[in-house]
Amino acid sequence: MKTILLICSGLLLLSIANLPIGYYTFLRIIVTIGAVTIIVKEYQGELNFWLIVFGLIAILFNPIIPVYFNNKSVWVPIDIIVAILFGIKSLTLKRK
Repeated sequence: MKTILLICSGLLLLSIANLPIGYYTFLRIIVTIGAVTIIVKEYQGELNFWLIVFGLIAILFNPIIPVYFNNKSVWVPIDIIVAILFGIKSLTLKRK
């Protein structure tokens, strides 16, 4: 689980560079999978902070009905914030 979160975080930070459009489609898929994975693991019958945050991330990055901001300068802070959230969540996971 921690590996998935760190991969998502790294890919989000990499997206700050100017990359081909195919990378951003790939990023949407991976980040959505990571966010949904957190939602499934975190859900225990009640809402909590992580469910809400990663639910919003899944909606924002979903590849089926994409949200477009036509300016990269809007996406860069979003990508950084989401990468930090994935990083924080990976640090807060408890080992079983």
